[in-house]
Amino acid sequence: MNLPNSITMGRIFCVPVLIWMLSPHFPHGGWHGEQEVIASLFFILVSISDGVDGYLARHRGQITTMGMLLDPIADKLLITSAYVALVEFNPHVVKPWIVVVVIGREFLVSGLRSIASTEGFTIEASDVGKLKTVIQIVSVALATLDRGWHDWYIGWFVIPVHLFAVVGIYYMAGVSIFSAIDYFVAFWRKIERATATRRVTDNAFVLSRRKKKAPPPAHNATQS
Repeated sequence: MNLPNSITMGRIFCVPVLIWMLSPHFPHGGWHGEQEVIASLFFILVSISDGVDGYLARHRGQITTMGMLLDPIADKLLITSAYVALVEFNPHVVKPWIVVVVIGREFLVSGLRSIASTEGFTIEASDVGKLKTVIQIVSVALATLDRGWHDWYIGWFVIPVHLFAVVGIYYMAGVSIFSAIDYFVAFWRKIERATATRRVTDNAFVLSRRKKKAPPPAHNATQS
């Protein structure tokens, strides 16, 4: 197993660790908010590893079928497990319906990708999808920190952690829905184009068969 795939596998193994950090079983330290800070930093570092393994795979020429299979699985496991754990960890910010939206979007995209693969084409990740990934990482970190602090006071400057967490979560939900619609529209356009191309090809094949059809043998008439 090469280095990029090892990093991807490590991200999968970090999922139960993250769930443990966002659970009541995590041992609390001696100062307020230690669990929230450790869990949010851990999640951010693991999320960054997604870009690291992709860069290494391209830079080293180590793009493999196993890596293409495991990478999206690792990403979905990390994100969905974080939101599911946050429903119990910080229910005032992360509502169950938000998790349903996130997981439903992932199921939809995975299903469309499977259909696209069987039809012989792929759908590239759009800018909306990339934005959605960044917002998900930020919203998870903010929702985690919100459990420990409502506001941060830095001298006379106040950082409204709770407000940022709520806005981040709902903004993420909206972008996830828009991203799903954008992905579906791109899929529908390509599937229609592929169907039209196949229809033209089939018609051309039928016409070519008709043109090549041999004429019946001619019968010579005999006069008596």
